[in-house]
Amino acid sequence: MSLHHKHLVNDPANLVVESLRGLSLLNPHVALEEKYKVLYKRNPPKHQVSLISGGGSGHEPAHAGFVGDGLLSAAVCGNIFASPNASQIRRAIELVGNPKGTLIVVKNYTGDALNFGLASEQYKAAGGTGDVRILIVGDDVAVGRTQGGIVGLYKIAAALSRSGASLDDVEAIAKQISESIGTIGVGLEHCHVPGTEGAKSHLGADEIELGMGIHNEPGNQRLKPLPPLSKLVDQMLTMLTSTSDKDRSFIPFQNDGIDEVVLLVNNLGAVSELEIGAVAGEGERTTETSETSLTLLLLPRSNSSVPFNSTKILELLDEPTEAPGWKWNSRSEPSFAEGSDAAKGEEAKLPTESPVSLRAEYPKAFIEAIKRAADQVIAAEPEITRQDQIAGDGDAGLTLKAGAEGVHKAIEEKRLNGENVISSVMTLAQVFDERMVPQQGGDSSIFFSGLAKALKDASASSSTADLNVWAKTSASALATLQKYTRARPPSRTLIDPLTAFVEALPNGLPGAVDAAKKAADDTKKLAAKAGRAAYVDQEDLTKANVPDPGAFSVAVIVAGLAGVQGPSV
Repeated sequence: MSLHHKHLVNDPANLVVESLRGLSLLNPHVALEEKYKVLYKRNPPKHQVSLISGGGSGHEPAHAGFVGDGLLSAAVCGNIFASPNASQIRRAIELVGNPKGTLIVVKNYTGDALNFGLASEQYKAAGGTGDVRILIVGDDVAVGRTQGGIVGLYKIAAALSRSGASLDDVEAIAKQISESIGTIGVGLEHCHVPGTEGAKSHLGADEIELGMGIHNEPGNQRLKPLPPLSKLVDQMLTMLTSTSDKDRSFIPFQNDGIDEVVLLVNNLGAVSELEIGAVAGEGERTTETSETSLTLLLLPRSNSSVPFNSTKILELLDEPTEAPGWKWNSRSEPSFAEGSDAAKGEEAKLPTESPVSLRAEYPKAFIEAIKRAADQVIAAEPEITRQDQIAGDGDAGLTLKAGAEGVHKAIEEKRLNGENVISSVMTLAQVFDERMVPQQGGDSSIFFSGLAKALKDASASSSTADLNVWAKTSASALATLQKYTRARPPSRTLIDPLTAFVEALPNGLPGAVDAAKKAADDTKKLAAKAGRAAYVDQEDLTKANVPDPGAFSVAVIVAGLAGVQGPSV
């Protein structure tokens, strides 16, 4: 079952009302007319034009999350993916309508247009208070102006309304914005309505749909394989700014290098905040020269005859609002400065040059051994990942692979050499610190930093790093690492094979490797006393019969150093 088909609900039939009830409980500034599923401002001001919108639920925070001072006066909520009926909409107008007038903004779906229009006409025919006008907005460039959806021009129109503007002016600015705004979305997977059978159609693991509609409507095209974010955003913005398609290219871009735009990055519900931030960054980069959408609002030029200039539009866009669905914004142009002058200067890197030198006994063999160890780690990544998906959080394989790739790069850049093992070991500590996540990278970097310190001390009495030097300095490095971890054998951590290796090393490398491999394999039978595996159900862990991935990786590394077969799976 896809994660998209799992939902936290009591009864799917009551989900919309329960959601609205929760929102109204959290927000003291709004009230809920539960029978009609209308969320509205608790005390709507009578001297401001009211702004109403709505539609099918399932697109939260739209539309209920946009109710509040500085945005919508009321939101009418249909069932999931279903338009509200005319009686619901008419009740919303009754709740917030006033002599100043009401503007209803409707997305260009047939059911919404018909029902909102019907409710408006019924309200006026019954002699309701104040004028009621409707604006239908279609801004989706994937399907064209004649179909379209809505991202929302509520913010600008509502801000003007709050200033006391007339219905004519509020309608005028809403129309102006609607003629200069375009949206393009991308879907990672088809969505699912709670309580219904799972969809038969799915996107492949390696494809996304550009222009997918908000109810799974087919998009403009499917992209396979997944493009890099930079190329995806570039393609989305090209569709927004192109002027070659009469139906889809409805924003009057001049594309002469001086068009000014506002970029709105919108999460359609399935993309992490981490990814959204990257999308925003790519959008800025491209305009300046999973599931999300991009909206571009073209600002009027100074010689334009439109009623509201760019300065006014930006002022209204930056007006504060209490609506919870509108995210914080800085109310200023984006700043991409790299930091203050005080922050500029030297990079925070670990020193890798040593004033003293210690030569490997066999310099060429020293580098070859490190290459082999890195190669074996890269080859073992799938197995380490599999183990960590059971015994950890699944990132150990890729983290170790990144470290190994960093080692290869350091060799290519000749930052590792056998003529001075102290500098080389310091470089390894830097690579692991920079290329690996803190848990594994931290352990490795501490060990190798301690090893470098011990090698420096050893250089006072030796000019060559032979087995005896490596055995003594490795023991010192292990003692350094143990100052920062409570793990002691048997612990089901990398400490187990590392300790076994260090303790056996004075008797020769082959025996030390065998000891490390045995200690790693023995972790299959151990309960975790430290590390991430300590948070996993220990009975399930024992049944899985997998070694600790960190311990396994130590055995892989030392086997690579010795040029022998790695640990068995």
